[in-house]
Amino acid sequence: MDSTQSFRFFNRGPSSVARLVFFAVFSLLLLFVDARYRYLESTRSALSMLVYPIQRMASWPGLLWQQAGDFYITQNRQHNLITENDRLQQKLLLNAAQLLQLQALQAENQQLRKLLEQPFRYDFSAKLVEITHAERDVFMRRVLVNKGENDNIKVSQIVMDDVGIVGQITRVYPWMSEITLITEKNHAVPVQVLRNGLRAIVFGAGNTSELTLRYTPVSADVQKDDMLVTSGIDGLYPPGIPVAKVISVVRDSVYPFANITCLPMGGVDKHRHLLVLSNMPEQVDRPLRELKNSNATSRGMTRSKQ
Repeated sequence: MDSTQSFRFFNRGPSSVARLVFFAVFSLLLLFVDARYRYLESTRSALSMLVYPIQRMASWPGLLWQQAGDFYITQNRQHNLITENDRLQQKLLLNAAQLLQLQALQAENQQLRKLLEQPFRYDFSAKLVEITHAERDVFMRRVLVNKGENDNIKVSQIVMDDVGIVGQITRVYPWMSEITLITEKNHAVPVQVLRNGLRAIVFGAGNTSELTLRYTPVSADVQKDDMLVTSGIDGLYPPGIPVAKVISVVRDSVYPFANITCLPMGGVDKHRHLLVLSNMPEQVDRPLRELKNSNATSRGMTRSKQ
């Protein structure tokens, strides 16, 4: 009986209040010991290593959500940046084209001002023309301008820009004219050296950057950087207009003539607007022609007397 009474199926421990008080005091004791003596640093480190995987797994959903949001924002920003970059690129190209057009207009305006201010030593009228076409053949140094016979343009009139001689009118149509450039092969222009007045003839070499001074003796006083201007002795080119600049003089005693290369002063392949000069005033017949005429007359009179 006593043994049955002593046996218990449910052994009750401390009450809940007692447990609460115990663990509260124990926690405070641990806090005091850890704060005062730092005895639980190793224990905290070991527990953090055990808990870290669980913390990482618990933070994965948030990280995935954040990365998805960042990816969407990045793609959206990238798309916006690409669109903005394309727009700015188009705007840059448009501005560059407008700038080039403005620069071309400024250069054209400056060249027109120089043409209008071009002084002439003689009483010449000048017409402003614009180049409309150019020969595509590399061996043809000719251009077409927008004025012709209806504007009183005539064959053999001289064409120049604000710097010097460019060419000569060689063919006239009703509404346009053809200009043969002075750089056309074998096109001749009578010139003289501005430094000493030496007369010579400059010929085109077939390209826009070269002229040749042919049939000039080796002993002729022609030097590098000499300026060649029109002599005016042929009755076509007005005197004193710049034609070319000497860039090379090669003399060889074996040959009777010097090899002289010149650079044209006029913009034969640069400008769009040119000046067409009126023909020079008619000159008196040459003395040689008058002498021939007088000799022929005297011979006729002699024969009639006989």
